[in-house]
Amino acid sequence: MIRTPINLRASLAFAHDVCAAALAWSLLYWLRFNLDLPEPYLADLWRTLAWIVPLQAVIFTALGLYRGLWRFASLVDLQRIVLAAALGAVVVPVVLVMLQLQAVVPRSVLVLYPVVLIFLMAGSRFAYRVWKEHRLYSPLEALGEPVLVIGAGEAGARLAKDLARSRQWRVVGLLDDDPAKQGRLLRNVRVLGPIADLPAWCAKYGVRKVIIALPSANHVVRRRVAELCAAAGVEALTVPPYEDLISGRLALTTIRSVELDDLLGRDPVVLDSAGLAEWLGNRVVMVTGAGGSIGAELARQIARFRPARLVLFDISEAALYEIQTVLADAFAQLPVAAVVGDVKHAALVEEVLARERPSVIFHAAAYKHVPLMEETNAWQAVRNNAWGTWVLARAAVAAHVEKFVLVSTDKAVNPTNVMGATKRLAEMACQSLAGGGTRFVLVRFGNVFGSAGSVIPRFREQIARGGPVTVTHPDITRYFMSLSEATQLLLQAGLQGKDGEVLVLDMGEPVRIVDLARDMIKLSGADPERIAIVYTGLRPGEKLFEEVLATEEATKPTPHPKLRIAQARDADRDAVGQMVTWCEHDRAADDAEVRARLRAWIPDYAPSAGAPVKPIPTTAPSGREEVKPLPLRRRR
Repeated sequence: MIRTPINLRASLAFAHDVCAAALAWSLLYWLRFNLDLPEPYLADLWRTLAWIVPLQAVIFTALGLYRGLWRFASLVDLQRIVLAAALGAVVVPVVLVMLQLQAVVPRSVLVLYPVVLIFLMAGSRFAYRVWKEHRLYSPLEALGEPVLVIGAGEAGARLAKDLARSRQWRVVGLLDDDPAKQGRLLRNVRVLGPIADLPAWCAKYGVRKVIIALPSANHVVRRRVAELCAAAGVEALTVPPYEDLISGRLALTTIRSVELDDLLGRDPVVLDSAGLAEWLGNRVVMVTGAGGSIGAELARQIARFRPARLVLFDISEAALYEIQTVLADAFAQLPVAAVVGDVKHAALVEEVLARERPSVIFHAAAYKHVPLMEETNAWQAVRNNAWGTWVLARAAVAAHVEKFVLVSTDKAVNPTNVMGATKRLAEMACQSLAGGGTRFVLVRFGNVFGSAGSVIPRFREQIARGGPVTVTHPDITRYFMSLSEATQLLLQAGLQGKDGEVLVLDMGEPVRIVDLARDMIKLSGADPERIAIVYTGLRPGEKLFEEVLATEEATKPTPHPKLRIAQARDADRDAVGQMVTWCEHDRAADDAEVRARLRAWIPDYAPSAGAPVKPIPTTAPSGREEVKPLPLRRRR
């Protein structure tokens, strides 16, 4: 069924094309007789026009010539116009013959009619587009902020073209180190010179922002440009990375500030997307600590693989509501269950697992702030990190959960603080339950950029206040990775990990915290000479460097280049049983007693110097202390 265009612009375009058809036919008659059309042929012209105009109108509408806007006329529109004219050149003679009209049509008119019609229709459209773009985006009328684009490759060319339509930005030039490109025009924008000349061009054109259009460039190039921008006193912006552009997650014009993780030497993560889709797709997946940084990003990443249901579990109502809202906006069709609860609440955990029946659990709920857990809160760290993990893991076995992925930390290796020791104890709790039907996979990694409570937000606040920036020690180092990279590797580890395995993420090279602080000061555009860096001394439980693997452990490779298997020592089931018995007491132990217990259960735990440790009591408050077995409650 042919639908007549009703939109005003489409109606005007339709009227234009019909008039063009009539004009082309009439003009050719007129030219055929040297601008002097005799009377018999004038009557023939009117008789044939009465059929040609409706025929072409039907053809124009049937071919969908009025779905687009003239302002965006392209080769696709030209192809449709050529097809419409060619079809008309075939149909018109056939219809005239079939109707046996008593009219003489010169052969030159029939041959030249489609050519003239194409010229009139296509010429009008492209002339309108040129006029419209010149009027809207003429450099004489550009009021946008002047910017320089780094990179004259495909990304730079596309960005220059897209920004030409923006009233926010005005590209004054491109910079590229390729001599063959320098001095040439790219999308009507000149390649001014090499990247090293950035400060001079910024000063000449009054540029305050520079856009790095090198989505596949390594961190060395990005760091060099960022340092040049800092030296010139301008802000460095960047386009999304190459993998985000290819996947369609982000558009090229999604411009953002350069962040620290852009300057790190991290290769993009290659995921087994097919395997993850098969593993997580159409299954119920549960994430504990879903309101935290890691948990929330895990939930977002898992949602992309279309699980049958996503269960979000967190003790914080506000954080849980926030991630639930984010998922509802981004994945409207995804069934989500948001459960406010504590992993230490055994009855609630068992009820949730029995009701939701998850196939996979990602356990990210934990207390992770080292100084906060080291003093005053050590007892809560053991109960939440170690005992809470055991409560959830035991319930997972009883509920026949297929796989349980524990989010661990590099601080669990040769721990010197309570937080790291309790995470090692959590690993031991999972290892003690391995072989019971549920496969337990333990994943260790270091610090994550931008996570709640990390050093990055604190540095950002201090810089915004004008300093000083506080660093505990000039030689302190940490492993860092981006939140997206960490969660993607967590998913990959969960997919390929076997029961009881401890997998270690490749964290790259350790980063000096003081260098991190200096980079942040430069990226913020602040004057490094005015913002002081003050050393405050190591905090309780803090050590100069973190280890990825314990000294007595070795690793072996996996099929994924960024994952390795740690051949960890066997878990001490007696120690886990003592921990369970001790944590079930309705009382609070002081920090010294907690350290004594941890040191007894974890041979490689060495409390930091000055941390009080007292002898382990031989009896519990209720009488003789005994080690309970590790019960597994099976669902009937």
